[in-house]
Amino acid sequence: MKNIQFITKILHAKFSKEDPHGSLHAPLYENVAFEFKNAEELELAFQGKKPSHMYSRISNPTIEHFEQRIKAVTGAVGVLALASGMAAISNSVLTVAKAQDNIITSKHLFGNTYSLFQQTLKDWGLETRYADLTKPETIPGLIDGKTRAIFLETITNPQLEVADLRALSKIAKERNILLIVDTTTTPPYLFPAKEFGVDIEVLSSTKWISGGATSVGGLIIDHGLYDWKKNEKLRSDAVKLGPFTFINRLRREVYRNIGACLAPHNAYLQSLGLETLPLRIDAACANTLKIAEFLRSSSWVKTVNYPGLKESPFYAIARAQFAGKPGAILTFDLASKEQCFKFMNRLQWIRRATNLHDNRTLILHPASTIFCEYEPALKEEMGVRETSIRLAVGIEDSRDLIADLEQASEGLR
Repeated sequence: MKNIQFITKILHAKFSKEDPHGSLHAPLYENVAFEFKNAEELELAFQGKKPSHMYSRISNPTIEHFEQRIKAVTGAVGVLALASGMAAISNSVLTVAKAQDNIITSKHLFGNTYSLFQQTLKDWGLETRYADLTKPETIPGLIDGKTRAIFLETITNPQLEVADLRALSKIAKERNILLIVDTTTTPPYLFPAKEFGVDIEVLSSTKWISGGATSVGGLIIDHGLYDWKKNEKLRSDAVKLGPFTFINRLRREVYRNIGACLAPHNAYLQSLGLETLPLRIDAACANTLKIAEFLRSSSWVKTVNYPGLKESPFYAIARAQFAGKPGAILTFDLASKEQCFKFMNRLQWIRRATNLHDNRTLILHPASTIFCEYEPALKEEMGVRETSIRLAVGIEDSRDLIADLEQASEGLR
């Protein structure tokens, strides 16, 4: 059958091996070691000459099934599930770059991602070059023979900027570098990364995919678009392995040696979460637009930022790239930090917590929490204001959420 839809592909992705009991869900293999019939088979497994599970830090049947489901809906060459979204980013960069290389990105990043580039990887000799990625014409001048990738988020958090990914892909391909994109806010159901020329997709499966903040995890998705002979670090591998170069080096070296493996139980929960992903995304995105329109019409709100509003400078590109559903995060500004705290403390249904894409709606003051380690001048460069609140919208009834926002605003009038 042709043109199979996302949710059908997820629900009917085949098991790597037939279950002896005919289970409709892949079993949870909550174990570490796997037995072999003889020493010869064990040797072949360790040499990579016979596909086998040897040790759950390296691979596991439950994790493999989760990865296969992601492959089924993305058409990727390879998928690797890891312990977190941050593990997905760090493992990807460490695989394609080395000391004295450089990566081009934006200062408009999730706080921990910025810290990874600016502090952790800098100490290991990786240079980070910052640019406004919404202005593709500024990028070519930053690229040299040591540039390995352009890295960005599909929708920045919490600035909610949207770059033109086709334009960035064109620049990357013309100069033989990778386009690595964090799609946490727009997972495969919303954003067909391969169609937009994304080479490597990384995301936190903790968010949308887990099914309501059940577990922590991350994914690396290799779309098979890049010629690995053009990457200095992986060139020799590419002669033998071709399109499987990146995923092979990941599994057999970087991922294995760093040990950022996903727990089998988390893989099981996230595989279940995939089955309702489209339903939850559709509900949350619809809620977000209704709430953004409510906030826009409220006198106590100074500004509202959501790419789904027509006045957003990113409205057209967001609709084009994300199937008309530009995520379920919005920000809005009040008069002061004190008003932000007062407002948040009056909420009853909306939870004060740090996460995105839970089933519940969560509220956060970014400047005092996930960006608290940065000085005021840097926060300003990063587009993080003391007067801004971030709302990660869930799947509750939008009428209840709007009523909660309205009653909390009474103390501000």
